[in-house]
Amino acid sequence: MSQKRTKRQEAIRRRNIFLSVCAVAIAVAVAVLVFSISAISKSFNSPNKNSDNPTSSNISSEAKPKEPYIVGSATVVNTGDILIHSTVLDGAKTEDGNYDFSSFFKSTKKYFKAADLSVINLEVTFGGTESGKFSGYPVFNSPDSLADTIKEAGLNLVLTSNNHSYDTGLFGLKRTAEVLKNKGIAFTGTKQTPDDPAYIVKNVNGVKLGIVNYTYETACSTAGRKALNGRIMAAEANNLINTFSYDKIGNFYTEAENVIKAMKNDGADAIVFYMHWGNEYQLGPNTWQKTIAQKLCNLGVDVIVGGHPHVLQPMEIIHSEDSQNSTVCIYSTGNAVSNQRQELMDSCPSGHTEDGVLFYYTFDKYSNGTTVLSSVDLVPIWVDKYKGGAQYQYQMYPLENAKDGANKFGLTGSAATKSEKSYNRTKALMEEGLIKCQKHLGAQERFAVPTKK
Repeated sequence: MSQKRTKRQEAIRRRNIFLSVCAVAIAVAVAVLVFSISAISKSFNSPNKNSDNPTSSNISSEAKPKEPYIVGSATVVNTGDILIHSTVLDGAKTEDGNYDFSSFFKSTKKYFKAADLSVINLEVTFGGTESGKFSGYPVFNSPDSLADTIKEAGLNLVLTSNNHSYDTGLFGLKRTAEVLKNKGIAFTGTKQTPDDPAYIVKNVNGVKLGIVNYTYETACSTAGRKALNGRIMAAEANNLINTFSYDKIGNFYTEAENVIKAMKNDGADAIVFYMHWGNEYQLGPNTWQKTIAQKLCNLGVDVIVGGHPHVLQPMEIIHSEDSQNSTVCIYSTGNAVSNQRQELMDSCPSGHTEDGVLFYYTFDKYSNGTTVLSSVDLVPIWVDKYKGGAQYQYQMYPLENAKDGANKFGLTGSAATKSEKSYNRTKALMEEGLIKCQKHLGAQERFAVPTKK
């Protein structure tokens, strides 16, 4: 009996070994099969780099390309012409013989500092005492402390090409650039030396803005020379200031095209032209402004900001003749600070010379390399002239609403009334064009942009 049991046990043992081996073999085969299916599945669901037309059906959710996203956004605020007339100059003079212009920007400083870039047109020169005493119109020579006030207010880009750039001659033209350089204020429109660039490409929050400033020339009968305000400039000045001649407008178009190419070669994502043009005290653009704006649009300019008329002129969206580009153009941003008061202006008694704006534009740059103009807006400005001590003082007031003069800044009497009238004048002149531009951009429609928190 024991011998039979032993044989039987041996048979059972061998059968169990066989079954174990089979189980292991089956497990290995299953594992190999699962691995192969997984590998095939991964290979099938991976993007095929050699495929010209990959579809969503053969791309896994993890491998789907992401939509372009914003990698940089630059908001620029612009204001108008700063003109230090004699009355303005007298009001800034202190007892110690220095000059204090800080009252100008007390209420607008937070707007300038909140923006990524803040721009003003400097329609004076820093000719120094070497050019004689400080003076207002018709020869603007302002103290260097004005540059300090501009910088302290958060204005970090100054436009220097205008019809008063040569008021203190070649020396003053160069010295103005030198003062701004020494104080660390960026500028464009004029140069200190011919080797300085005619434009700037400024990196603003990862968006590279190509910016250039031009002014119109007046007629000049001297061959090879230019003139501003009827003043014939030294030959050396020809290459120190960006100008254009209405009589030789083709030359300007060629130069503009070359400048645009140069800015793009320097990495510019967007192109902005600041133009000193038009007729003084006219509330609309003239034929030349419209013609030049259309040509700049055709050349691919994204934004045009105008100055010189000393009153506001409307804004509009312009489309290139080949339908490949659209440009937002504000023909004039009016005055920032001046003594061009309603009661003094026989040529413009409507009060528009007291009005200006903070004009905003924003560019967004996307992860795929494209840059788009995403929004524009403006805040009306009224300049108050009031008695401060023995002289008059001047202050810019941003008016996001008609009653802000009284309710926000505490203005009373005629100042409150005039600020409200100024707001209503600006809204009547600017709102229609602003809304059309905002609709084109798909931006929110509003008449006043809030400051950043």
